[in-house]
Amino acid sequence: MTVEIIVDKEKCTGCGKCYDKCPKGPRIYKKDKDGKYYAFDVSDCHNCKICVAACPVGAIQVNLKRHILEKQVNKLKEKFQ
Repeated sequence: MTVEIIVDKEKCTGCGKCYDKCPKGPRIYKKDKDGKYYAFDVSDCHNCKICVAACPVGAIQVNLKRHILEKQVNKLKEKFQ
């Protein structure tokens, strides 16, 4: 499963609740130079959306990218048929 984590930098207050509550926070989130969090590595994300629920200002979105994977699989299938 491939996901994308989008953090709205305008809304983010840098409180760190996404980092603290996420079971894999240190692997996924980092602070930028302005003290705001961003997702730097989504490979460990398993789409639990705990970070979304923990964010007090609603600055985080987690989206499945399943449709992108499906397109890639279909292209490969076409190539080998």
